[in-house]
Amino acid sequence: MKAGAGLLDTTFAALADPTRRAILARLTSGEATVTELAEPFEMSQPAISKHLKVLERAGLISRGRDAQRRPCRLEPQPLKAATDWLEDYRDYWEESYQNLDGLLEALKEKP
Repeated sequence: MKAGAGLLDTTFAALADPTRRAILARLTSGEATVTELAEPFEMSQPAISKHLKVLERAGLISRGRDAQRRPCRLEPQPLKAATDWLEDYRDYWEESYQNLDGLLEALKEKP
């Protein structure tokens, strides 16, 4: 399944920020609240909330409701779509490098 350009654009834009990537990395170990996600950063909870909104719009996280808590959780589907898209280019570059290796070997063998 190929991802649409809009989904990829939104995903890569969200991943462009190191704080958002760190938040996603933290969520790989399980759900967390805004307060828990804000702890390692030297920024306010409203600033973290802005990052979370970007991640939520990109579909990379979702927020639940657990009594008073609103835990965030990682949603892997957009990451899978981005990985699938990148995989096509990986295959291209691997083939290109193999062709280059073959050409270099042929040049070595010539007197």
